[in-house]
Amino acid sequence: MEASYIQTYNSGRLTEIAKQARAMLSSCALCPRKCGVDRNADKRGFCRTGSKAIVYSYLPHHGEEPPISGERGSGTIFFANCTLACCYCQNFAFSQAAGQGREVTDEELAGIMLKLQADNCHNINLVTPTHVMPHILAAVEIAAGRGLTLPLVYNTSGYELPEVIKLLNGIMDIYLPDMRYSDPAMSRKYSQAPDYPSFNQAAVREMYRQAGDVAFNADGIMERGMIVRHLVLPDNISGTSAIMRFLAEEISPETYISLMSQYFPCHKAGTFKELNRRITREEFDAAQQAMETYGLHNGWTQESGGLPRFAGTNIKPSFDEKN
Repeated sequence: MEASYIQTYNSGRLTEIAKQARAMLSSCALCPRKCGVDRNADKRGFCRTGSKAIVYSYLPHHGEEPPISGERGSGTIFFANCTLACCYCQNFAFSQAAGQGREVTDEELAGIMLKLQADNCHNINLVTPTHVMPHILAAVEIAAGRGLTLPLVYNTSGYELPEVIKLLNGIMDIYLPDMRYSDPAMSRKYSQAPDYPSFNQAAVREMYRQAGDVAFNADGIMERGMIVRHLVLPDNISGTSAIMRFLAEEISPETYISLMSQYFPCHKAGTFKELNRRITREEFDAAQQAMETYGLHNGWTQESGGLPRFAGTNIKPSFDEKN
């Protein structure tokens, strides 16, 4: 199956979309925060990112869902900074700490994509891409002209504007959004985003409209579609049952779900008593039961009740931080 952006590139439409996206940086409204700063003039809003994308790390990653990582790894690019401020973020060292990673030009970002393809990865996996979407599109245009053919994975927190996601139609092959919360009071308290649930659900609808149900190649590697990630939080802070109902009734009972149990109280989670612990087996069992209750049967669960995790991130920077 040919990557979606190839035809879009050949038709010239990718060039037009990339220009449109770049213009949006002049009064930035790429995410629901709509800071309105002129990022083309290197001004910075909530995400602390200016006129260039900032890459923290890139590598063939083997820790994603099985059909994303496969045997050869997912060509993962970790962008620094984020549009959320989750108090428990496991990647806080580069998602929220200032000055992490290296600014790259669109040419350099295209080169990273081509290097990951040369490393024989299954796809290009764009982690936390929302705030640098225009830079990604420009880089894809450059890389496509130089032989990039791998599918693109949009690996996002799910805090998205649906009208921005619409720009990606015919470009992204795989959507990998989080659904973090169903209750705005919870998203306000723990991620500084009271409007998360409404924007998240609207964005997931648009992602599914574009990508549809999951499609695999003959080797079981995902080529198109959407996988929804749901991190189970202590005390049902994530509102699992409501999210599963939404997916079953408003998206599709065939939706693929990655039900994650690896929550660990990182970053500032210790300041909240309810978040200062791992989840229990009973809490994860209840989340699995919610999937079953709403007839959701596709995807993956972490039967171990949580992968070992330590405070901070185990992702290493790809660049010398002195540069």
